[in-house]
Amino acid sequence: MADKNMLKQKDAMPKVRWISLAVAVVVLVSLPFWGGDYIVNIFTLILMYMAIGEMWNLLGGYAGLVSLGSQAFIGLGGYSLAIVSQVLKLPFLLGFLLAAIVSVIFALLISFPIFNMKDVYFTIGTWLVAEALCVFFQTWGFVNYNVGFNITVARTLGATAMYFIAFGVAVIALLAVVLILRSKFGLGLMAMRDNEAASEIRGVKLYRSKLICFLISAAITGLAGAALYLNLSYIKPTVGFSIDWTVSMVFIAVIGGMGTIEGPIIGAIVFVILRQLLYNFSGFSMLILGVIAVVMILVAPKGIMGLINKKSGFDLFGVKRKVKISDFQTNEDN
Repeated sequence: MADKNMLKQKDAMPKVRWISLAVAVVVLVSLPFWGGDYIVNIFTLILMYMAIGEMWNLLGGYAGLVSLGSQAFIGLGGYSLAIVSQVLKLPFLLGFLLAAIVSVIFALLISFPIFNMKDVYFTIGTWLVAEALCVFFQTWGFVNYNVGFNITVARTLGATAMYFIAFGVAVIALLAVVLILRSKFGLGLMAMRDNEAASEIRGVKLYRSKLICFLISAAITGLAGAALYLNLSYIKPTVGFSIDWTVSMVFIAVIGGMGTIEGPIIGAIVFVILRQLLYNFSGFSMLILGVIAVVMILVAPKGIMGLINKKSGFDLFGVKRKVKISDFQTNEDN
């Protein structure tokens, strides 16, 4: 009897999944037309934080590349937008294209030295690169030194336009992760995360896999950085390249559930709501968020989505797959 109930639940899961996705899409697309400005602004933040959370989770949760330097691409994205719109006086949408291109080029330049670092050295290396980039921008006259830029084009955009820009970036991030995880490449990332030596023996090309994952994450994080600073309408080096961005990404992934697509979505919702509640305690907000993250790790190591999945088996995007040896060719076969 129990087996029959489990089979019925398993058969019903795809229907629940599609209905849930359809409802979510309808609500999000129609939100600006029935929600007030405050609600629209909150969801704009949720969508942008979800995008950067997904990208950090792609690196740390799926590829095992725990980075503390993702703020480098946030800053590069923001400055790309500012330079295009403020210095070159070009349409600001070109800033998003430049944000992705510059982020990919920079990721490519730093990939060789940092991929030669292992474990904690990789983590520290990415942070040092971001800090060095911050110092460089503080001393670069072309970007107005440490004074930064007002992004005046933001004043011409309404809440609805900003919302749909954030929605577009979030969709790009989500689709990228879903498509990667549905591919053999995605399985290779998870195999690499679990055991580099074993995955390499079975045919996973470690450097190429790390590089592709790193470049994808950099490009979309750069896009999100452009969106974030278009929304903030001001950027300077100490803020654009602040490690607070990566701390936020880590919090979102840990709270929501690392190694799950749904985790950063839940984490972004929790993060933005908590930031709103802690607005009057700005000096202690990051400390309080840190305490919450530690408690969550102790109580639910797999995050909120891990608890949901354990209790109900619910998997919204249906890409939960186990790595099998047969999924890869051996080096001899290549």
